[in-house]
Amino acid sequence: MKFMNAITLTLIMSIGLITCSEDDKSDGLPTTPKPGLSLVGDDLVMPEGDTDTTLVFKIRLEDLSLMNVVVSYATFDGTAEAGSDYTATSGKLLFSPSSKEKEIEVVIRGDLVKEADESFELRIFDAANADIIKDRIVITLLNDDINPADFVNIPQTGYTTPESYDGYTLVWRDEFDGDGLDPANWAHELGDGCPNLCGWGNNELQYYQPENTLFRDGYLIIQAREESVGDKSYSASRFITKDKQAFQYGRIDIRAALPEGKGLWPALWMLGANIDQVGWPACGEIDIMELTGERPNRVLGTAHFGASVAQHQFRTAAKFLPSGKKFSEEFHVFSIIWQEDRIEWYMDDELYHTFTPANTAGQPYPFNQPFFFIFNVAVGGNLPGSPDANTRFPQNMIVDYVRVFQR
Repeated sequence: MKFMNAITLTLIMSIGLITCSEDDKSDGLPTTPKPGLSLVGDDLVMPEGDTDTTLVFKIRLEDLSLMNVVVSYATFDGTAEAGSDYTATSGKLLFSPSSKEKEIEVVIRGDLVKEADESFELRIFDAANADIIKDRIVITLLNDDINPADFVNIPQTGYTTPESYDGYTLVWRDEFDGDGLDPANWAHELGDGCPNLCGWGNNELQYYQPENTLFRDGYLIIQAREESVGDKSYSASRFITKDKQAFQYGRIDIRAALPEGKGLWPALWMLGANIDQVGWPACGEIDIMELTGERPNRVLGTAHFGASVAQHQFRTAAKFLPSGKKFSEEFHVFSIIWQEDRIEWYMDDELYHTFTPANTAGQPYPFNQPFFFIFNVAVGGNLPGSPDANTRFPQNMIVDYVRVFQR
C-alpha cells in the first residue's frame, strides 16, 4: 500500500507540473494582437474661404477588436491659431467590439482678412487596446482673400489743378504719398456714433474703422464694404483734421474719384472749429462735395447753418456731368473759393454755387471763422437711402490730393 501511494503521488505531482507549465504560457486564454488605429487620409491643403467650413475626419480600426478601444483626439496650433483660424476640438472616442470607424468634425473659420498661409494639426493619442499607426493630419489653410486695395480701380484720366495761383500762397497740402494717414494732420473717427450720435445723426448704416482706409500709388482710398462689424452690415472710414489743422478763408482744391450705387454717400466737407462750444449747426458746415450714389453724375455743394437744430437751414446746388458720364470714371477737382462773407463752389473750375449772408434768412452767418476737414464715405442714411440689390461692394472714394491756398 505504501508503494502504490508513492506511485500515485508521483503521478499527481507530474501532472500538476505539466498543468502549471501550460498555464504559465497562456493564462488559460488564446493570445490576440492589438488592432491598428489610424487617422484616415493624407495631409490636407485647402482654401480658407470667406465663411466657416466644417471638415470631417475619420478614425479607423484595421480589424475588429474583442475589447473596447478608447482613443483621445485634439487639435494643436501651428501657425494657424484656434479661435481665429479654426475652432479647437478635443475629446475621447469609444470603439465597441462591433465598430471600426468614428468621425471627428473640425470647423475652419473663414474671413476676409489678407494674411499668410497657415497650418495646424489634428492628432490621436493615448489609445487603449489598440496600436496607433497614423497619429496626425496637418491641415494647411491657403489664404484666398484679395488684398482690399486690389479691389480698387484707380482712374488714369481726369481733371487736375495747378500747385500755384497768382495772388495765393500754398499754406497746407496732403498728397497722400505715404502708407498711412499723417497723425499731424488726421485722426480717425470710429464706430457707429453711439451712444451720443447713433447713425452719426443721419441714420447711417456703416461702422467706421481704420481698416477701410487704404493707400496705393500715392492715392488715399476710403473703401465701403458689405460686411458685419459690430451690429452694422457695412463698414467704411471717416477721419478729420479737428484740433490738428483748421483754416479760415482761401482756395481749397480736392481731387477725387467717387463711388457709385444706391445707398453710397461720399463727402468732402468742413465743420466750424468751435463745434464743441456752440454745437451743430451753429458752428456751420461747408460741404465742398457730396454725392448720392444712385445719381453718379451729380455732386452737391451745400452750406448748413442755424442758431440751433430747431432753426437749421441749408442752401445747396447741384453740378451734373454730361449724360452717360459718372464721377467714378475719372478724377475731378472739387473746390471752394472762400472769403469773408462769401463762399463759391467749383467743379473742375466751373462755378456752380455761391453763398453769402444774404442767403441766411435772418439766421447767423457762421462762416467767417476757422473750419476743419472731414473726409468720409457713409452707407445709407437720410439723404441716399439704403443700398439695394443693384448696389455692388466694395466701393471706393479715391483722393489724389487736398491743397489749401491763401492770400
